[in-house]
Amino acid sequence: MLNRIIDFTIAYRWFVLVSALILVGVGGYALYTIPVEAFPDLTNNQVVVVTEAPSLPPTEVEQLVTYPIEQAMLGLPKKQEVRSLSKLGLSMVTVIFDDSVPMYFARQVVNERLQQIASRLPQGIQPVLGPPSTAFGELYQYTLSGPMSAMQLKDVQEWTIKNQLRTVPGVSDVNTWGGETKQFQIKVDPTLIGQYGLTLRDIATRVEQNNTNFGGGYIEHASEQYTVRGTGRTVTTDDIGSIVLIANQGSSVLLRDVAEIAIGAAPKQGATLRGGETVSGMVIMLKGDNGKRVLELVKEKIASMSLPVGVKIVPFYDQSSVIDGTIATVKKNLFEGFVLVTVVLLLFLGNIRAALITASIIPLSMLISFLGMRLFGISANLMSLGAIDFGMIVDGAVVMMENSVHRLEDEHGQESPLDSVRRAAKEVARPMTFGVAIIIAVYLPILFLEGLEGRMFRPMAITVCAALFGSLLLALTVIPALASLIFRHGLPRGASHQKWQGWVERLNNRYGRLLEWHIQHRRLTVGTALLILAVAIGSLFFIGTEFMPQLDEGSILVETRKLPGVSLTESVEMSKRVQQTLRAFPEIQDIVIKIGRPDFATEAMGINEGDTYVLPRPINTWTRFHTKEELIEAMDQELSKIPGISYSFTQPMAMRVDETVSGIKADLAVKIFGDDFRTLESLSQQVLHYVASVPGAANPQIEVTSGVAELSVRVDRSALARYGLNVSDVQQAVEAGASGSVVSEVIDGQKRYTVALRMPDRYRSDPDAIRRIVLRAPGGEQVMLSELARIEVNRGAEKINREEGQRRVVVMANVRGRDLGGFVSEVRSKLGRELKLPPGYFLEYGGQFENQERATRRLMLVIPLVVGIIFGLLYMTFMAVKQSILVLANVPFALVGGIAALWLRGMNLNLSASVGFIALFGVAVLNGVVLVTSINQLRHEGLSVRAAVVAGSRRRLRPVLMTALVASLGFVPMAVSTSTGAEIQRPLATVVIGGLFSSTILTLFLLPIFYEWMMKGGREPAVESLKEQPALQ
Repeated sequence: MLNRIIDFTIAYRWFVLVSALILVGVGGYALYTIPVEAFPDLTNNQVVVVTEAPSLPPTEVEQLVTYPIEQAMLGLPKKQEVRSLSKLGLSMVTVIFDDSVPMYFARQVVNERLQQIASRLPQGIQPVLGPPSTAFGELYQYTLSGPMSAMQLKDVQEWTIKNQLRTVPGVSDVNTWGGETKQFQIKVDPTLIGQYGLTLRDIATRVEQNNTNFGGGYIEHASEQYTVRGTGRTVTTDDIGSIVLIANQGSSVLLRDVAEIAIGAAPKQGATLRGGETVSGMVIMLKGDNGKRVLELVKEKIASMSLPVGVKIVPFYDQSSVIDGTIATVKKNLFEGFVLVTVVLLLFLGNIRAALITASIIPLSMLISFLGMRLFGISANLMSLGAIDFGMIVDGAVVMMENSVHRLEDEHGQESPLDSVRRAAKEVARPMTFGVAIIIAVYLPILFLEGLEGRMFRPMAITVCAALFGSLLLALTVIPALASLIFRHGLPRGASHQKWQGWVERLNNRYGRLLEWHIQHRRLTVGTALLILAVAIGSLFFIGTEFMPQLDEGSILVETRKLPGVSLTESVEMSKRVQQTLRAFPEIQDIVIKIGRPDFATEAMGINEGDTYVLPRPINTWTRFHTKEELIEAMDQELSKIPGISYSFTQPMAMRVDETVSGIKADLAVKIFGDDFRTLESLSQQVLHYVASVPGAANPQIEVTSGVAELSVRVDRSALARYGLNVSDVQQAVEAGASGSVVSEVIDGQKRYTVALRMPDRYRSDPDAIRRIVLRAPGGEQVMLSELARIEVNRGAEKINREEGQRRVVVMANVRGRDLGGFVSEVRSKLGRELKLPPGYFLEYGGQFENQERATRRLMLVIPLVVGIIFGLLYMTFMAVKQSILVLANVPFALVGGIAALWLRGMNLNLSASVGFIALFGVAVLNGVVLVTSINQLRHEGLSVRAAVVAGSRRRLRPVLMTALVASLGFVPMAVSTSTGAEIQRPLATVVIGGLFSSTILTLFLLPIFYEWMMKGGREPAVESLKEQPALQ
């Protein structure tokens, strides 16, 4: 089969080359249309149900809203997890599905369940689905500046900027923080309405009845048809004040007679600081769209907007910098790798045309990989392109071209150059095919990784496999076609060529002498190698572990938490102190603080929580600190001086991944499950003490769930019965006396504003004012609220978290100055010894550690599978168990260099490094296949085992060194890069470079020794079978 392919390729070489040109065009189109982003989509397949429940406290939200929705979702097909959060006026239920479930199908089945339980929810409460976005969907954030009030800026954001940005293709939603939302407020004096025999319910009914437009169909007059349109909607405060409450013959009582009608700010649960208070917006991208393209369109739309004079959109977070930085890193590494690989090819082949022919496989293979990415819907990002090694791609082409050059150099008129190229290609076609197939095979198990690690590395595995498949196809076709065309007159025989060939020959002679010495002292050589291997494997247990190295996004995010129950006003003042403290750092260019939640609750932060975006100046302008870690340490020391606030440091994208994927923004989360709040709080305090005592714990804290001041209104039913009142009457009075109740809306063109019924501020200032609220009974009596209910201040829940139907609290901690795996191991050991859990209570561990633990378990299954696949392919190559085991011995010795490289660079063993080990196995085995095949050929020609081992090893010194060097040097730019995104690539590249160094030494010295030892007892069946393999003859 392979022989026929090579014969066809050489016979129809122009057809092959024209086909390659067509590939260039098709691949170029695929490259042009591939989405570009910084990272692959790491978000699990989730649907978020958001339910606004105005005025309801967390416990009521949990019982009346969250619990029914949660129970309805637990039985959904392919559901993996249901978690929920209940806060003041808000319920969020997150349903996580298997990755195989289509996103819109998942949203459909969730929506169907919501329809089924709609009757079980409180009247007027309508659950909605959150936007279909991802953890990296928050592409662009900005604040507004201009000569306007906070209310006017909010109007511009809501009715101009937001509406226009929503029209941009790929934008899922635009959310708003801060500012003041315009509201028409009816401030009713309860004493006055009592004098007229009115109730709050009467007022609400009159407003609703007098704020409507209507239609009367049409009438025909003469030859025309008139549409009947009635306008009765209120549009000004005067219109609202003119609503008639009581109509008398002499005079009427109007709404303005019993209430003050004014425009005010609606109650809010969030704010934005950039210097002073302002309005901020956030553009959210639709899941699966092209982040780079959407950002370009968003900026074009902003540039074309016609805003009021002086109003400006000032960005403070733009993922373009991360996307452009990571793509620039990938381009730089790939270009440098290409140059290094080409130089090595030229150095060893000694012929610029041969080097360029081999190097041409790189761009052609990449174009095939782009086709594969287009086919599988993979974007161009740090992971899909960043792990491609040009040296690995050209390994097959190197073997093919080197053997062609070798045959052309040895040809002395016995056969034509065309026949030499054909024979050289046939000699190595089989081992090269199986060698590259092995490299592809070792990547396949990566496709079976699950969760976050699967979503991160599957794109890389698909892209690399596509590139390697392309390189194999091209090595079997394009390389022989080009070689037969360009070398049709043979290799040049000039002095420079002889000089170059002499350099390679001297290297070969020196290697031959070294090999013979090691064969004669085989016990010393093998013993030393085994000792080094044992030390390396033993040291693996002392290397720190982590899930993934942190990507440096450039910006810093400081998560702040105040005491629960703090008011929004006080929270803003405390955040101003944070802002003032950070502004003292000359390394910081700008600071933006977002407090609480946005208008549409895509996030569930309370007003005691905030995200502080710290935008540093370029690091080369810093004078006091050398790294971002030093700056964070100094910031932490200064912020800790502000009482009443706890902090944790992260980055915007990293925080969103943690929050979206696991619901927890920390490296480690100890989740405590149980029913009773007080018991959970007690246990959380104990856990916090133990976690904080472990070295490396940074910002340990309890996820605050209680401590909020709660004004409890306990209705006295006998008193209600005595006065003929209902609970709903008390409810409406309390709502009006607190935040107000929305009774209607004003429509002003395209703008809509709520109309709220509330009481004057003197009735809303403190609990005693609430107690003095007057209600009118049906019999005309004036009754104070304190006579109808017991009103007292308690401490209640701030939020209630649930997971899989059970309440939980979380103790969180980040890890600084040590590896995550070792830290968690120590925490688990300490809690296992010291913490005593009551019956019905249990612990679970989450956060980044959960991802690491799951990935480790999966890799324990994947790596043996990789070894099994390699062995199977080796057996198919040699049809001999001994030789398959011999070549497979490369794998553990490849570990030696990889582990040593991690040690020398002070790196932890993480998922990136683990994938590097997997990639290393294939390249390490390829060289062994090439060498053993060469020795087998010489044995078939009649040489003794010793002679065949020495001669075969010397013959394949050049291809072995070339494949190892091009593969390792292709990774060098990634290993030393400090650009954006390089943190993810460095461990993988470091492992491959170090591992190839040790495995190459094994291939060149230990493998020949093992071969002679294993084969000295007799002829291996594979050697006899060489007679039946024309491809190797």
